[in-house]
Amino acid sequence: MHNTCKRWAAFAMLMAAAGMAAAASPKSGGVYRLKHGIYVAEGSECRAPANAAIRSYDGKGISTAHTRACKAKVGKRRGSVYTVAQSCIDAGAGIAPRRIQHQQVTVKNSSTFTQDIAGNVTTYHYCPVRQLPPELRQAAR
Repeated sequence: MHNTCKRWAAFAMLMAAAGMAAAASPKSGGVYRLKHGIYVAEGSECRAPANAAIRSYDGKGISTAHTRACKAKVGKRRGSVYTVAQSCIDAGAGIAPRRIQHQQVTVKNSSTFTQDIAGNVTTYHYCPVRQLPPELRQAAR
């Protein structure tokens, strides 16, 4: 299996293990007023994003392809801007330590957010399940 396929398969298994269920209309809410599901960085396409461009929101926190079980603790909120300390297990799979990362999340609407981590600002948009690559689509069902 090609390395890219292996990474997609690992990420897809992660999303399935995290309970990323797809519905006709995704659940919204939790820590942030966002749809639950897969997001990709601005400039990336839903059908073929790089692992580094993928974020997953489950209502508790925003995970990457290399983190899981993220939990955001809101320190301060001003309107749609959240200053948080987010703790995540620092590995996509297997045993790993939980790490805390400080960040600012700005929720633009229920399907778009901006994440600022140490001055690195990236905007992400929600991907409907039908637009995801087969590996992620399968895990999201």
